[in-house]
Amino acid sequence: MIHRRLFLGAVAALGFAAVLSGSPAHADALDDIRAAGTVRIAVPQDFPPFGSIGTDMAPQGYDIDMARLIAEGLGVDLELVAVTSANRIPYLQTGRVDLVISSLGKNPEREGQIDFSTAYAPFFNGVFAPADVELAAIEDLAGVTVGVTRGSVEDLALTDLAPEGTEIQRYEDNNGTISAFLSGQVETVATGNVVAAAILERNPPRRPELKFLIKNSPCYVGLEKDEPALLEAVNGIIAEAKESGALNEVSQKWLGMDLPQDL
Repeated sequence: MIHRRLFLGAVAALGFAAVLSGSPAHADALDDIRAAGTVRIAVPQDFPPFGSIGTDMAPQGYDIDMARLIAEGLGVDLELVAVTSANRIPYLQTGRVDLVISSLGKNPEREGQIDFSTAYAPFFNGVFAPADVELAAIEDLAGVTVGVTRGSVEDLALTDLAPEGTEIQRYEDNNGTISAFLSGQVETVATGNVVAAAILERNPPRRPELKFLIKNSPCYVGLEKDEPALLEAVNGIIAEAKESGALNEVSQKWLGMDLPQDL
């Protein structure tokens, strides 16, 4: 009886010490996902072509296909959780999802909150033109007419950087910029790859091809801080999808272009 009391007292003391230290045992997120048999992934529903609701009312888009590749690679079922730009990181931090795949860019503020995988999708602003237009750098825009959406990142960049002789035609929204390009009012457009994908979706005779970048901000999978096993697993799945060509197929399907070689 005395030995039993001593043992129970020691166990209680250890538990009390753990409470005082404020360092309870940390569950491994990858183990938890595999034990549950499901990975919960936050995805957009209002940002095509990365995420939207199709005519069959099912989610569709680049990020949804990426989420499926992750679930398949982990060997678990997929639960999609619709999020907005504002709540996607809070959903991760409060444990409502295991991962965020929502056209998420990386910056110092976010890196202080969560961890990031390697890049899985291109997201950039650049100058686009048909195949027969030769442009390699911003200096080549002298004498060229460029369509932009007024007040956009591209508009501000070209205003500061374009050489003398560049004619910048500004339109009030992306639809106006797209229409100007398709109708031949402008030779080139400075826009984002998402807008370029929207042009390609119309299968026009004048197809925009990327000539050079203005700003590059690729997309990453977001996960909670200090989950090295899950991070390694996600990075491995992304690397395999790049190597096999599966991710390039996703890019072609939703963006109408190959993955950049440096992604």
